[in-house]
Amino acid sequence: MKDSTTKAMAGPRPVVLSGPSGAGKSTLLKKLMKEYDGVFGFSVSHTTRNPRPGEENGRGTACSSSFKTTKASHNSFNQHCCGFLCVFCVPFFCGGVSDYHYVTRDVMQAGIDNGDFIESAVFSGNMYGTSKAAVQDVQAKNLICILDIEMQGVRNIKRTDLNPIYISIQPPSMAVLEKRLRDRKTESEENLMKRLHAAKAAIEFSKEPGQFDVLIVNDNLEDAYGQLKNALLEEINKVKKVNTSS
Repeated sequence: MKDSTTKAMAGPRPVVLSGPSGAGKSTLLKKLMKEYDGVFGFSVSHTTRNPRPGEENGRGTACSSSFKTTKASHNSFNQHCCGFLCVFCVPFFCGGVSDYHYVTRDVMQAGIDNGDFIESAVFSGNMYGTSKAAVQDVQAKNLICILDIEMQGVRNIKRTDLNPIYISIQPPSMAVLEKRLRDRKTESEENLMKRLHAAKAAIEFSKEPGQFDVLIVNDNLEDAYGQLKNALLEEINKVKKVNTSS
């Protein structure tokens, strides 16, 4: 049952993208950003951790064709995400930007208790989450908000009235996924095992009826991208139409 305090958000429908690390989400998103520059945006997540040198409060709401993933970003991901890909990791893919709304634990917990967040989680002792207001900020710019979220986050969002398009990106097999992750050479054996354990759960979750609107098995990159683009084409055209008429 949806939270009655959560109101539907105006603007382009957000997109919830979920799937295990190594399924090819970042590669597919990079192609999408390149073809549809200025159509998509990423929300700025909240965290209780302290800002790192060079980070600014609340920066990094939109992405363009500068979208990229670096080895450094993968290493940072390994340290902070414990093998799970969540919405708060999206800034690593956005040209290297990883800024957040930095708040105290009391402030964030109060927001969660008040129903202001569509999803939240705790990693390494720090709280992370995505607020409704952060998504609304992206929608207000007539951008399609991309939410890259793990399975618990998907379950949480289904209790809201966000009304996103749910898309699951999956590898063709666990064997292929393990090879992709090992070929990266970016993590320890311990982290690799955590990723594979998380991937197995994510794959099983994707098979549950009604969880996703679209399930894409990324066996061939061009075929998978075609399916992703087709799933989003209606919203993309709406955004472009508004941009053209304004």
